[in-house]
Amino acid sequence: MTKLTPDEIRFFRDEGFLIKRGIMDANLTAQARERLWENAPPEIDRDKPDTWVGPIQEYRQKKGEKGNDGGGYGWWYRSIGSEEWMVRMLVAHPPIWEIVEQMLGEGDVVKPDRVRGIYCRLPEGNAPGRPHGCHIDAHAFHLGVVGYIDDVEPNGGGFSVWPRSHHVFYFSNKARNLRDNSEQYTKNLAYFQCRTPVDCHGRAGDVVFWHHRLAHSVGSNRSRGIRKAVLGDYAKKNIERTMNEPPCEDMWEEWPGIPSNGKP
Repeated sequence: MTKLTPDEIRFFRDEGFLIKRGIMDANLTAQARERLWENAPPEIDRDKPDTWVGPIQEYRQKKGEKGNDGGGYGWWYRSIGSEEWMVRMLVAHPPIWEIVEQMLGEGDVVKPDRVRGIYCRLPEGNAPGRPHGCHIDAHAFHLGVVGYIDDVEPNGGGFSVWPRSHHVFYFSNKARNLRDNSEQYTKNLAYFQCRTPVDCHGRAGDVVFWHHRLAHSVGSNRSRGIRKAVLGDYAKKNIERTMNEPPCEDMWEEWPGIPSNGKP
């Protein structure tokens, strides 16, 4: 049983994210690392850490196909995302799925048939600091997960979040699940951009659960390792009908496992 405790539920409700440690299958995360290295960009040599430091040249494994590409400090191996074992590693993994249904409702969630892929952030070496790319996602979903397939050190390019920002962005968008790039959205981004995010660093097997309206970004990677994360999304079965409706008066109305009174 991996269900969330009342304290964990309250933390997710208030802060908009939650980290569960070591809940992915270690054999599958190791397999994912191997596949990633087997398909590395030409400039990157697994046995030569100095080659991991970006920026790298624009790279696409197959011309005209968005499946394994990179450039600068990013490398995205997306074509692997629909393979059954990858799905089983993250979005369909029973301990993770149990938490998702606890929050969003048993039998009410579409079981994903793919993950977004393996998203890597290369070490930035001595490159100048950059502004945080604070944003919320534009596509329609309810709950996101970021799983680490390798250790991520502090300031190692981990998933970065602005706690409590979901309370602001949920009510400032006209549609319940889709993003509108309004003037208010821009003002909200400017507000959070000036504040320091939380660096969700961790070890292989850790998973970050996050609300779809939480402001987030990829962190700067000042470590010597490549940040390797797998991303996935969950949506309720009725999302196509409700995604354009106005936000609920109670933002947790669609989350039966997270009562707004904080008493699960």
